Amino acid sequence: MVALVLVSVPIAFLNEVNSIAALVLVRGPDFLSVFQKPQRDALATLFLNLHGGGIAIVQIFWGLWLFPLGLLVYRSGFIPRILGVLLIINGFAYPILSFTYFLLPQYGPIAARFVTLPELGELWFILWLLIKGAIPKPCIESS
Repeated sequence: MVALVLVSVPIAFLNEVNSIAALVLVRGPDFLSVFQKPQRDALATLFLNLHGGGIAIVQIFWGLWLFPLGLLVYRSGFIPRILGVLLIINGFAYPILSFTYFLLPQYGPIAARFVTLPELGELWFILWLLIKGAIPKPCIESS
């Protein structure tokens, strides 16, 4: 689990460079005056599209991370097993979106509609931990 997170975090941070580049192009500092406004807009759009591709790459790791987390939740015994099942299902959602983005981009909006519901598994898990918390099993003391 930790290895997947350690891989995804630098990718996500590095991907934000694309957003920053688009923002710099749109704000237009003085050194960008050599480019015409349509050229800057085209470059900003390019960087925003690259950012979308970077998110699609990091989503693979976000999904793979959810498999071991879901398995741990399922086996824990003090968090409802349905949350573990939802997290495992959610683990399929992110890679499906990523592969759809790269291999079948015309079906991206359709895949996003079907994958949105499983992505709620993370939300239910977070809400459970915030509201109810992990309730440990009572210890049976032997005398």
